[in-house]
Amino acid sequence: MAAIIDRPSLTVQLLGHPLIDRSAGEQYEFRSRKSWALLAYLLLSERRPSRAQLAEMLFGEADDPARALRWCLAEIRRGLGEGASIDGDPVALTLPSDAVVDVRVLVRGTWSEAVDLPGLGMGLLDGTAVRYAGAYETWLISQQRHLAAVSEAVLHEAALGSMSTGDLDTALGYALRACTMSPLDENHQALLIRLYRLAGDDQAADRQYNACRELFHQELGVPPGPTIDAAYRERIRVRPDAVDAAAIDALTEAGSAAVSAGSITAGIEALSAAAELADRAGDPQRRVTARIALAEALIHGLRGSDEQGLARLYEADEIARTHRLWAAVAEVRAELGYVDFLRARYDRAERWLNDALRYGDGWPAVEAKATTYLGAIASDRGDFNRAGELLAAGIAQSAAAGEPRRQAYGLAMLGRAALLSGRPAEAESWLAESIVVAQRDHWLAFLPWPQAILGEAKLVQGDLAGATTVLEQAFARACQLGDPCWEGMSARALALVAEARGDTDRAFEIMMDAHARCNRLADPYVWLEGYILDALCELGRAHGHPRTTDWIDALEVLTDRTRMRVGRAAAGRDQSARMLRDERD
Repeated sequence: MAAIIDRPSLTVQLLGHPLIDRSAGEQYEFRSRKSWALLAYLLLSERRPSRAQLAEMLFGEADDPARALRWCLAEIRRGLGEGASIDGDPVALTLPSDAVVDVRVLVRGTWSEAVDLPGLGMGLLDGTAVRYAGAYETWLISQQRHLAAVSEAVLHEAALGSMSTGDLDTALGYALRACTMSPLDENHQALLIRLYRLAGDDQAADRQYNACRELFHQELGVPPGPTIDAAYRERIRVRPDAVDAAAIDALTEAGSAAVSAGSITAGIEALSAAAELADRAGDPQRRVTARIALAEALIHGLRGSDEQGLARLYEADEIARTHRLWAAVAEVRAELGYVDFLRARYDRAERWLNDALRYGDGWPAVEAKATTYLGAIASDRGDFNRAGELLAAGIAQSAAAGEPRRQAYGLAMLGRAALLSGRPAEAESWLAESIVVAQRDHWLAFLPWPQAILGEAKLVQGDLAGATTVLEQAFARACQLGDPCWEGMSARALALVAEARGDTDRAFEIMMDAHARCNRLADPYVWLEGYILDALCELGRAHGHPRTTDWIDALEVLTDRTRMRVGRAAAGRDQSARMLRDERD
């Protein structure tokens, strides 16, 4: 007898053509487009809106806005059925506990849940535009951009997840869909090329590589970065016949030591060999250990190799879950969360990091890592109170776990949160401590980050000479290391120093160079791009630069897609872009 699958009592589909499906199989479509608009707003708004706010936003042109609002609320109530309620002021919408809302599954669900959504990849409320509702249209565009970005992230995850189980045909389908949504995303392109290689279709890999180069030349006037070339050059390796557990351990240890000493390429070669030997031996623990070490080397050590590292992490996650190696699952998911944090895929990152805390209960190093990155996400989103609590906890956990580098990172991010929330003197204290901890552990490659933030904190407090000294040191070290993020962060602050000295032309020159530097590779720290764009907008507004409108538009799109908050006065999301756009209009 076939198993009986319980249907949810209510399904709400907002991606693509909207509809409501109740458990009896009844589909309900509203008579008014504004009812769909109102339902979407109630489901996606961060706070419960008042009736007056809703009436003004959606029904301002009506003879009786309050009455029009009541009519739409009544229609929504009928459509949702008896198990739901919508009432009060502010308006509270409550759905049955088993209700399924596609946008919530997309944002909070696993990729395996999200890829089954009928509207995945489609726009929010496709074909239901409303007239005479400017404020709502602005909100809708922002939501559409954000959900499109989440859809891309889910498809990318699905391709990597399917690849890790050997289901290459399914993985290719997901990768193609992600590429179609955002063809200028180098990570989508690299994954697709790598999948063609793994599937043995070298001709398709050649075609995709050439098409990618042509697209970048036509649209951007530049070739794609090293991530694309690395994927194109990748070949399936022949595994060695000889297998020895001691050899696997020796290669893993030697590779990790080489990476720590700065010999990244040699370390990656050793770790790759260790992973291949472990596969040949069929040793689950060693297969996972080698892959995690290799992924961390690719992500943290070899710039522009995050996509290769992600592939190894997904493989490690699949092996670890199959063999119930829960500590390894926690470690893998903390690292997956870190990569999504860098890419400003904050909802996905929080899911991975909370998984890491759940699986890593009792493993202090994993808990310290996950908590610290959750704090960094909160800071990127402008939730500085939560960021402070999480980062302080992560710093304490890192110190207890004997993780000085994680401690230094947490201290730097705590200093950044203090600076962005208007406490520069406190920021100086945290950043100075971060530098001391990093120097004590000989982590010189990290120093430009806290130094750049420290320089800005000094500048905010009027110490122009002190800011100049520390920023020039940070920039010089960042250039020596070849780290685009560190270069961009320190150059941004040096541009503000130039402005403070009255050299406006030089300020614009340095700031635009900072923007170019931070995007030099396919795997930047995306928040930093927003931070630099925010500064460009402020400079442009203050000095009437002709490109100010372009920078405003770019910042608005970026903040819509990611939900980041940038700037020291970021009391609300993308405040600077909105303010400047309003002034422009």
